[in-house]
Amino acid sequence: MLPFPYAVERGAGPRTIVLLHGFGACGEIWLDVVASLAAEARVLAYDLPGHGESLESEGLGGAKAAARAILADLAARRLGKVHLVGHSMGGAIATLMALADPDRVASLTLLAPGGFGPEINADLLRRYAAAAGRRELRASLAAMSGPRSVPPDHVVDALCRMRKRPGQLQTLIGIAAAMTRDGRQGVIPRAQLDTLDMPVMIVWGAEDPLLPVEQAEALPSHFHLHHVLDAGHMLIEEAPDLVAEIVRRNTRRRRRRLRPPLGAAAS
Repeated sequence: MLPFPYAVERGAGPRTIVLLHGFGACGEIWLDVVASLAAEARVLAYDLPGHGESLESEGLGGAKAAARAILADLAARRLGKVHLVGHSMGGAIATLMALADPDRVASLTLLAPGGFGPEINADLLRRYAAAAGRRELRASLAAMSGPRSVPPDHVVDALCRMRKRPGQLQTLIGIAAAMTRDGRQGVIPRAQLDTLDMPVMIVWGAEDPLLPVEQAEALPSHFHLHHVLDAGHMLIEEAPDLVAEIVRRNTRRRRRRLRPPLGAAAS
């Protein structure tokens, strides 16, 4: 087993941006986003544990295990503060990383993140997990996207290559079953979200068929929310330029100051 999840690094600059894809994908799907961001920042695009080059890495066993593994890899790379960007399951992992080590996270950009409500289209996710051929993959991606979105060829190609790895499909099917046990997903408690003091931006497609956009309605007041009209769940593929611009803006925002507890002694 590899010690750490695999990541591709591109670009250079004063900021480090870490990209975490969603379930069933791989780091290659960020191609267009990376091309935009790498002109001014160091960008790491991970293959999440159980996916692609990280099929046998540390971190298998759920979002918390994956968060620990990626944090360990960032520490091994001797990186300071990073700007985290996560889509879907990657959004849940990014949130758990920020909760576990908030001093390492300069900003948090979450694209239709998992864990913000129990509702999930379990049938659609399991269908995507089991999709092996190009036609099945394209149909699954289209079903998770907005009504007028067409899955990019480079994404379909990358996912086809990934799923040809021995054991990849079985691993994805197992992860999907664990994620959607009883037809619901695990939820990150709202009280924990309230403690995050770095800039947090939530981006959600208004036509998301996998995770209902209503999960974005009860967010902490300091979270910024951006609805993407006509978009579905696959925001990286559907609106890469917009995603890159939102990430760029969020990395330039400052941390908020948390109010001291009522009755705390003045220093």
